[in-house]
Amino acid sequence: MEYTIPHYFEQFECTAAQCEDTCCAGWAIMIDEESLDRYRKVEGTFGNRLKNSVDWERGCFCQYGKRCAFLNEDNLCDMQIEAGEQMLCNTCRDYPRHMEEYEGLREGSLSLSCIEAAKLILGCEEPVRFVHFEDDVEDEEYEDFDYLLFTKLMDARERIIEILQTREVDIHTRIGLVLDLTDRIQKSIKLREVYKIDDILEGMQGMEAFAFFENRVKEVQSEELEYCGAMRKMFRVFSKLEVLKEDWTEYVKKAERILYGNGQQAYDNMERKFAERFHEEGSIWMEQLMVYFVFTYFCGAVYDDNALGKMKTAVIATLLIRELAFARWMEEREHLTFSMFVDIAHSVSRELEHSDVNLVRLEKMCDKMPHLQTKELLRVVLH
Repeated sequence: MEYTIPHYFEQFECTAAQCEDTCCAGWAIMIDEESLDRYRKVEGTFGNRLKNSVDWERGCFCQYGKRCAFLNEDNLCDMQIEAGEQMLCNTCRDYPRHMEEYEGLREGSLSLSCIEAAKLILGCEEPVRFVHFEDDVEDEEYEDFDYLLFTKLMDARERIIEILQTREVDIHTRIGLVLDLTDRIQKSIKLREVYKIDDILEGMQGMEAFAFFENRVKEVQSEELEYCGAMRKMFRVFSKLEVLKEDWTEYVKKAERILYGNGQQAYDNMERKFAERFHEEGSIWMEQLMVYFVFTYFCGAVYDDNALGKMKTAVIATLLIRELAFARWMEEREHLTFSMFVDIAHSVSRELEHSDVNLVRLEKMCDKMPHLQTKELLRVVLH
């Protein structure tokens, strides 16, 4: 079996009781079938506690006060303390390590929803490198796996990440280019002409890719954009998603009031100032967010043919995290730290990435809503 991981993958260490936002609270922890079978067979006092602490119908741990039944007052896991790490289910053993499965390949990433993992992802100042290795695990065969499409998606993703990491170019131009490029790739997929992806990528080598994009930028920027209104429409995406943490709704409403409550002129004036202050560090943070989302999800289009939906999700998530950072900057009297940005990014990830409903819903919105079409998104990105 072949594997690919980002270079910082092995650097992660759980901070356990010192964690600022424990993963054992706030969402349902799903249990794999093998662990459920093992839990059913445990006897004695601990076995009784186990049987009373699992929602057997849903296949997850029970929660009390939004905390896992095994999370003690010291924010440590009683199951690991009493029965050892081998008793943990796959979710608890692996998180925040995440694995995407393809035929002959597993790709590992750290989940942005873990605040310690988010510090590694966003605190990486150099462009992310990807490490490849193999082991003796036999490759799994996937029925109806479209290997041709997969190889084209892999080639496209490699070029997309190269573009996103071209730091001589403004980050918004980089994001706009990969969005526009994916729109062209999606058309080839839709027409069942994936072989044409090679030709599309051929013209996207080095700085020539940005020269090619210049005319597209001029076309998009020739149309006047009311940026405040466009971002407010995009911000309302949050209201259409399933809520996982009960304080999330008020958090978003508060940010919306801060951002848009004083009208367009006030927003525009503050946004220009924020953009200037945010540019240097923020460009790297936005790059790392885009690379994270693209690496994790883009090639999953082999299963649903929706590469553009995954790219739009990456773009929208990145823009909304930046917008929430803008709100926090205003709330903190024009002050934004790395820790604040990490907290925002991991909070958005918790709501979006840990709900299949939300990921699917956002992709559907990207397909149907006029303001989330490629040209409209490009206008926002390149404003």
